[in-house]
Amino acid sequence: MSLEKILTDFKEGKIDLDETIRKIRLLAVEEIEKKVRFDLSREIRRGVPEIIYAESKSIPVLMRIIKQVTKRIGRVIVSRLNDEQLNAIKSLAEEYDVKFSEIGRIASISTKEYIPTRYDGVVGIVTGGTADVAIAEEARFIVEEMGCKTIIMYDVGVAGLHRAINSVKKLIENNVDVVIVVAGMEGALPSLIASLIDVPVIGVPSSVGYGLGGNGYAALLSMLQACPLGVAVVNIDNGVNAGIIASLIARRIGIYRKYIKR
Repeated sequence: MSLEKILTDFKEGKIDLDETIRKIRLLAVEEIEKKVRFDLSREIRRGVPEIIYAESKSIPVLMRIIKQVTKRIGRVIVSRLNDEQLNAIKSLAEEYDVKFSEIGRIASISTKEYIPTRYDGVVGIVTGGTADVAIAEEARFIVEEMGCKTIIMYDVGVAGLHRAINSVKKLIENNVDVVIVVAGMEGALPSLIASLIDVPVIGVPSSVGYGLGGNGYAALLSMLQACPLGVAVVNIDNGVNAGIIASLIARRIGIYRKYIKR
């Protein structure tokens, strides 16, 4: 149950003050099987949804977690799914609203009554190559689940400079508030994008590469050494965190944009 639902029930006289206080306190932390503790008030407190990291979790445990968390707060996101886990989540579609990205290995499960909040925020997502798309899709999924619009441009790496320049034109035309740039190899694309646009750029080094710079290390160091100011960097392959940071920025801008339009 969401905070909004609790307060609405109180306003409509469906629950009394003591019951309202009890339900709000119960939103804080959920312990499942005395092993897993979830911060169920995170979305109320920070605007960041509850996200389950699926790797190493068995399907029965994962299903119990999903049902317990959605029962309490209405929605949960599950990241880094394998094929078997994703198929199990797809089977919940009759009982829940299920959205997923097979490429991004991520899914959202929500109750039929859950109503997401939308914001007038826009996030651009750019990749250096098609090998970076899985991480970009993870970020895109998070951004859209957090209520923002995305502008997607994939395979615009610095090997074809004209493609990167054209992508910046599109970002500017769509008035993006922040840009996520996923790149492997030498990781130069975030610097190039940042040098041509006046919004924050979040660099995501991907584990694409080989030799001494393999597994994303060269891209990470390159982004950390970016010459253009305004580039922030998350960990290798961390599309989830990039999506959350971008969304927090875009949502705040969207709120003020909406206020100014009034």
